[in-house]
This record gives sequence, C-alpha cells and structure tokens, in this order.
Amino acid sequence: MDTMGGDSSQQDIDRGAAAEFVYRPTAADFEEALRARARRTPAGRAQALLAPATAAVAVVVFAALRDAGPIVWIISLLISVGAACWGTARGLRTMARRMFSIVEPYGECRMVADDRGAVSTGERVSFTTDWTVYREFLETPGLFVLLGGERAAGIAVLPKRGAQDPADVDRLRAILDRNLKRL
Repeated sequence: MDTMGGDSSQQDIDRGAAAEFVYRPTAADFEEALRARARRTPAGRAQALLAPATAAVAVVVFAALRDAGPIVWIISLLISVGAACWGTARGLRTMARRMFSIVEPYGECRMVADDRGAVSTGERVSFTTDWTVYREFLETPGLFVLLGGERAAGIAVLPKRGAQDPADVDRLRAILDRNLKRL
C-alpha cells in the first residue's frame, strides 16, 4: 500500500535508477562550490566573515586607543575591511585552484550514482564512495556540491553539465535527497 500519495511502481523504478555524469572538472567549478559553501553553511560563513570582522574590530580598538578623529577611523575602517574582503575572495580563488590541481590529472571523469553511493572513474583513477562519507549537499545552478561528514572535511563537486540525459539531474537530486541533508 502506498502512503506517499504517488504511484509506488514509479517510485520503485526511480529508486533503483542510477544517474550518470561524464565531465571534465574545471577550476571554476571548485570556485563556484566554495562560494556556495561560504554562503550556505555556518562554517563557510564564519570563514568568509572572519577576516573582515577582525579587521573592523582592530580598527575600532586602535582608533579608540589612539583617540583618532572620526574621519581617520572611518577611512581606516573602509580600507581595512575592503582589503580583508578582497583577501577573503582571493583566498577562495586560490583554494579552488589548489583543489582543482588535485583532480586535474584525472582528466575526463565518469560518475555513476545510485542509492548505495557513487562510483567515479577518471583517466587515471577510480574510486567508490558510500553516501555516509558525506553529511549534506547543496545545489547551485551549475553544480551539486557534496560536503564531508564529521570525520571527513572533503568536498565533492559534480557539474550538472555532465549529465548524460537531462533526467539524470533529477535522478541524482532524488538520490541525494534520500541519502543526504539538503542545505
């Protein structure tokens, strides 16, 4: 008996279906993933806001100790917070390039996912991942981003452009919804 309100035979078919993606990762994929993580996770927001907040506090404390005029501390605040924001954005771009440099040698990747996990095969590497490795995922217009669990600080980036069939994007979204927490 189906209590979910849909056709149970269709749900069983969808549950057993795998999603297949073939793609070549890019540095832009990792940058998009890190920016999405910075916007949507508490740890990402803390990481992105730490430098600008520290700069603002330092300027305010320094201005108070030095008895600086309002014009001096406002200009100092704008310059230091602006520089900290620029440094944070630059740091995300550098981190994305480093992450990309790790997967670039793999070349073109093929990933097949089902309810048990994902099997990824590159030109030089192959590995199987169980969904328990990841705790949550988020979705951007161009990517699925899987975020590591309690014992893994990893991030997996899966570009939607690699879907072999447009239905594979929906299939993967359903698989991820069943196995991970959506952010």
